[in-house]
Amino acid sequence: MNKKIKLKKAPNFKIPSTDGKIFELNKIKNKYIIIYFYPKDDTPGCTIETNDFNSLLQNFKKLDCLVIGVSKDSIESHQKFKKKYNIKFNLLADEKKHAIKDYKTWGKKKFMGREFMGLIRSTFLIKDQKIIKEWRSVKVKDHALEVLNFIKNR
Repeated sequence: MNKKIKLKKAPNFKIPSTDGKIFELNKIKNKYIIIYFYPKDDTPGCTIETNDFNSLLQNFKKLDCLVIGVSKDSIESHQKFKKKYNIKFNLLADEKKHAIKDYKTWGKKKFMGREFMGLIRSTFLIKDQKIIKEWRSVKVKDHALEVLNFIKNR
């Protein structure tokens, strides 16, 4: 029995981008959008994840995918991060945590026995304002490749 799965509507957002414009999700039509939420620029896990998406960027583009990184860091922080690692896609500065909260990626985290509120590493695959797939509490190693393979096998 092949049931049609009802896809969740992707919350729209308008956030400053490293290209100097305001990125609005609902303005992107007819292409896959990979939005990965990450805790902080230039930290070990976030750097690995961003570099992995960056190194696979041509493969994503061949599949008509737009890759976007989002954190609560400032545009200035994002610009330094992009320049340092030669990142070829835009990063969004969600300093007020609008998209972060709408996508429920802000929550309790544990690190070295301490609990605190923070950004929970998550990735969303979106097309035509619908969430096709979510990856929550992402492990960095091979994650970008996992996303790429998921899209290739759709």
